[in-house]
Amino acid sequence: MSNAIKPHPLPDPRTRFVADARPSVQKLYEQVALIRNFEERLLDLFEAGELFGTTHCYIGQEANAAGIINHLGVDDIVFSNHRCHGHFLTYADRPDLLMGELMGRASGLVGGRGGSQHICHSNFYSNGVQGGIVPAATGMALAEKIKGSGAVAVVFLGDGTLGQGVVYESLNMASLWGAPVVFVVENNRWAQSTPVERELAGDMVARGAAFGIDAGQIDSTDAEELYAHFQVIFEKVRATNRPHFEVIHTYRLCHHSKSDDMRPEDEIARFRANEPLPKLRARLAPAIAQRIDEAVAKRVDDAIVWARAQPFPEPGGLGHSLIPPRRKSSSLDQP
Repeated sequence: MSNAIKPHPLPDPRTRFVADARPSVQKLYEQVALIRNFEERLLDLFEAGELFGTTHCYIGQEANAAGIINHLGVDDIVFSNHRCHGHFLTYADRPDLLMGELMGRASGLVGGRGGSQHICHSNFYSNGVQGGIVPAATGMALAEKIKGSGAVAVVFLGDGTLGQGVVYESLNMASLWGAPVVFVVENNRWAQSTPVERELAGDMVARGAAFGIDAGQIDSTDAEELYAHFQVIFEKVRATNRPHFEVIHTYRLCHHSKSDDMRPEDEIARFRANEPLPKLRARLAPAIAQRIDEAVAKRVDDAIVWARAQPFPEPGGLGHSLIPPRRKSSSLDQP
């Protein structure tokens, strides 16, 4: 096994976050390139039969994760959904653990039992149930407010999830009780195989504003622009302990999962011309960008080698969990 493949002890990933440090273009490119390389390899592994369960990729939307998750502090909470790989890789920077989980290995994030959609790690949670994560995120944000920790929660949902009634119950409670949660709607413009104009009536932003929540929108695939845009939002949520509802008009360049894609080819091509990676790559010296690409490719290669070498869970067992206990900074946690 290569010495570059990290063993496990599992460090708390939150120690690497500095919420008030603006990420460099190089860091942002490293993050989005890692997501892209990881998921492109994932599609190949799926075809080869090496993954367990389905998989939903984030290809084309990588700038959202980089622009948002880099604002997190050490105690902040992330709730992701069925399209969680990009969010997780930006949060934890652990392609090895994620690959192990996707390959169903006991050393994966949740012992190889969660697969692509149901993972948790430190203060990161994801679930494949549409809308089911939204009340959980709202409740945990409220709990942090009551504890006085200063932490906020961010929850990612797609345009299709706006058809779930529990989302509006959560918006109502977040507004009434003042939960410090950022609701991020990643408007994919298609909900699985249905264009948004055929499945969603009215205005997305107005849905958040109807509950007395500050709401806005941005149409961008530029990680730097998204970072600057969300900086104002996170500062306001932290200062006011009030929720915010933000729509990112985005586009996944890959299919919904692994088999269904009803989108016209010319539409995909039009959005591909505005995808996030070339924007950042053009701001780097070519030699630096090439070094990053090579380093990212090696990290993903190493993650695959490591995952393949790990054992499967024992039949009937729960697998070996590597999830560390949540460590909080609130004085209320002291005995």
